[in-house]
Amino acid sequence: MSDQEAFRLEVREWLEANCPKAMREPILDPAEVAWSSKSLTFTSPEQEQWFNTMRDKGWFCPDWPVEFGGGGLDRVHHNILKDELRRINARPPQASLGVWMAGPAILEYGTQEQKEFFLPEITQGRVRWCQGYSEPGAGSDLAGLKCKAELDGDDFVINGSKIWTSYADDADWMFCLVRTDFDAPKREGITFILLDMKTPGIKVETITMTNGDKHFCQVFFDDVRVPASQVLSEVNKGWTVAKRVLEFERAMISELDDVAARPEDSPIDLAKKYIGLNADGKLSDAVIRDKISQHLMNAQAFDLTMQRGQEEIVKKDLLAGMALVIAKYQGTEEAKRKYKLLTDILGFNGIAWSGDDYSEEELRIPKDLLNTYAHTVAGGTSEVQLNIIAKRVLGLPD
Repeated sequence: MSDQEAFRLEVREWLEANCPKAMREPILDPAEVAWSSKSLTFTSPEQEQWFNTMRDKGWFCPDWPVEFGGGGLDRVHHNILKDELRRINARPPQASLGVWMAGPAILEYGTQEQKEFFLPEITQGRVRWCQGYSEPGAGSDLAGLKCKAELDGDDFVINGSKIWTSYADDADWMFCLVRTDFDAPKREGITFILLDMKTPGIKVETITMTNGDKHFCQVFFDDVRVPASQVLSEVNKGWTVAKRVLEFERAMISELDDVAARPEDSPIDLAKKYIGLNADGKLSDAVIRDKISQHLMNAQAFDLTMQRGQEEIVKKDLLAGMALVIAKYQGTEEAKRKYKLLTDILGFNGIAWSGDDYSEEELRIPKDLLNTYAHTVAGGTSEVQLNIIAKRVLGLPD
């Protein structure tokens, strides 16, 4: 038996013994997501058990160094673990921008002191991060940001605002882009800084989305003092870090928008329920059959692209992360097409919004469809992604 086969068997046996049955069911209510945080509370004993067990195993961050609380797995063994988690439909034990974005940036660019301070908090699930990138006047043109930070002694004093900051109202820390040099070319005057959301001068206001959710926020900074020691990398060199974090974000969004991410929202099962089968045992609507077939082919192609992208981003080869640019575009656009297909299958019930006459899926799927449009904006709009693909991947002229 090879090392990889032995590890797969070990993981399979460990998951069977440690993953509660209730944690092998789809998450239908966003409230059931365990966001790592200083103030985390659990919705069930099984959720708490799964959180604690995976944390203690180091598998919140399976491929991070053991010295910081990670699992120490290489890419091959990490992929085996992910395969086995998918095989049993295991829920993520926690959700964390620290794991997905802030932590990888700190691992790559942080000082030893920053790593020792921030990374164990992330691997132990004790901190919730938010991302301070977009501004009211700097969204797709992120390098046009104007939130300024001026050095005063050992601190930077920050003034300005950030917008579309997901879950800023619940976050403990933010990784933030600020302008520290207004005279330099706009990409060369940006600094990447880490800040405590409890710092005096920070005000957070929630934004109501079209589907009724309120996890987007606007954050205001009024003379917020942040120690200069919390700059990641170098002053005025934050754009390099920001681009790297965008690679991590695109990978995260692609995985979260994986067309198989909600196994309970199966177009085939929904079509059987709402459309029915003909005498030949096929879906009676040929157009829906064709759309479902296309969706399944896209899902397979997407999965293969994600595997290649993950390998590239780890190896940092010449095209590192470029497959993830494609995957971010394809993943979010395919998720949008999937939920449009699901609403088509629901028919007139696909325009439900509230009321006791509709099922849970009839009330949820139309709102999920609206949310997929937000994901085509987050991490860079689909239009921006197409420009990046054209210029940086295909090498087409301006």
